[in-house]
This record gives sequence, C-alpha cells and structure tokens, in this order.
Amino acid sequence: MRRADRLFLIIHALRGRRTALQARQLAGTLGVSLRTVYRDVADLQLSGVPIEGEAGVGYLLRKGSDIPPLMFTADELESLVVGTRFVRAFAGQKLAESAQAALLKIEAVLPVELRDRATRTRIYAPIWRDQTKTDFAALIDRLNAAITDSQVLRLEYADEAGRESMREVEPLCLAFWGGAWTLGTWCRLRVGFRNFRPDRIRGCTITGERFGSEEGRNLEAYLQAMRGYYEGMES
Repeated sequence: MRRADRLFLIIHALRGRRTALQARQLAGTLGVSLRTVYRDVADLQLSGVPIEGEAGVGYLLRKGSDIPPLMFTADELESLVVGTRFVRAFAGQKLAESAQAALLKIEAVLPVELRDRATRTRIYAPIWRDQTKTDFAALIDRLNAAITDSQVLRLEYADEAGRESMREVEPLCLAFWGGAWTLGTWCRLRVGFRNFRPDRIRGCTITGERFGSEEGRNLEAYLQAMRGYYEGMES
C-alpha cells in the first residue's frame, strides 16, 4: 500500500470516533508494523492534523474538531463523477480502474448530501465493449505504460489511405479528441514529431530500449510544435 493511501485511511479510521483507536488495531488493518503506524501518526500530527493520543493509549481526533471531508462543491464533485465515467468508457482498463478507485476514496469521506448529489448527475458515458474495444483498451494501457517508462516502440502502422509502414518511435503523450485517440511521438524514421492514431496501429512491440528527455525532441518541444502548427492553421 502506498504511504499516501495509508495516511488517508488512518484519518478516515479516526473520523467520528468517540473512543481511542489502538495503534495495534490500525497496524493490523493496514498490514504494517506498529512502528510504521507510530511514525505515520507522528507525521500527520506534525502536518497539522488534530490527532490526540500516544503509543500504548490509542488515538482520537481532537474533541470538537474534524478533518474537512474534502472541500469540494457539488458542481466540482459532479465533474469528478462525469470525468470518471468518461475515463471508464474511453481510456484503458488500468486507468479506468484507478479512476474508479479514486472516486470511491473521495466518496468515502463525503457528507451524505454531497455523496447523493454526486451520484445523481445525468451525464453518462455508456460502457459497451466487444472484443475489439477490449483489445483497443489494452493497447491504450500499453501505450500509456510505454510513455511512463520512456520505452521505445516499434509500430506497424497504416495511414488513412491504408499505406503501411514500420516506425520506431519515442512515445511522448496520449491525447483524446472526443472520438479518437492520438499518440504523440518523436519518429526516428522521419526525424521529427509525428502523431499516430492508435486505432490504425496494426502491431506494437516494446523494443526494450529506453529514451531520454533530449532538448528539442521531448514532450515540452512536442507541445510547443503542436501549438505552433495549430496556430498556423488558424491564421
């Protein structure tokens, strides 16, 4: 379990309690040592979380105080729910599951009225996946992982006219245009930035080579080049 998740769960476990929660119980729930619980609670106290108690006694949130349940407005929560629905419908499976898990954590600490409001939004992104869509979601996950790990990819690609080519690329980002995904890359064949549609990728192989963030061919340079391209189209 990530430390950030552990700290979140400690605060959530103490919320609304009238009796002290033993460190041993927290350790068992979180699957960590007592020493880890003591250190985490001490760090939370130092950061300003109003936790009272000590090792061997147990912990409580200070009487009359509570941690705000996350300062979201109803409209902000609705946007999070809608965003999660779109990620589940159009992104890869890994991103979809992570978005849903994040939303569940948020909802766990919301007042009932806000939680109910968030789930009543009428904006939907229906999920319907046949085998083709499932395979495509898996490809998005692979591309995203390659971007995160700076892995060089070998693509078998067919352009809009159906012409096929083999490209070795350094993947920099993914963009969703409300109907189609785009993979932004540095293309070694063309020695320049190129965009590829994942739905036109016929094969994708991780070469095992990692690339660095070289000036002039990294994400910042790519975004600048794309801005210049689209501004030129508008003028």
